[in-house]
This record gives sequence, C-alpha cells and structure tokens, in this order.
Amino acid sequence: MVIDFSASWCGPCKFMEPVLNGMAAKFTEVQFVKLDVDELPDVAQEFGVQGMPTFVLLKKGKEVDRVVGAQKNDLEKKIEKHRDLVAAT
Repeated sequence: MVIDFSASWCGPCKFMEPVLNGMAAKFTEVQFVKLDVDELPDVAQEFGVQGMPTFVLLKKGKEVDRVVGAQKNDLEKKIEKHRDLVAAT
C-alpha cells in the first residue's frame, strides 16, 4: 500500500496527482490511498508527516519505506523495489 499524504493547497501535491494515477495504472497489484492532512491531521501526525507530499509504503500495516517531496523517480524506484512487499499488504 502507498499512502499519499497531501493537501488541497499544496502545489507539489497537485503536480504528483497525475503521476500517482499513472503509477496506480502501472502497479495494479499495489493499493494507492490519498489522505488530506487537513482533513485527517491525527493520521498524518501518527505517521510523523512533516512535509507534503509524503508517500508512505506499507506492508502488513508497517512502514517499509517513504518518500518526502514530489520525487516521482524516487517514489517509482521504491515502489518497484518493494512491489512484492507492498502488494502483500
């Protein structure tokens, strides 16, 4: 699972939205979830989110990796690296 912590006012988050849609189409075995930090601040705090966008990769409810910022290449590499792990969530 990939959790996208973003905000409606965040420019880099808007930039990443079509990128994430493309990754969701490419990595169909991985679940992508988008969370607005303004709507769910407790969840963002629980994951220690300090900047947006933050992408947290989970396996069985535990974090296996994360990317902070609109780093599409880094995110895709980490999803590729962990795809078997992430898909097993």
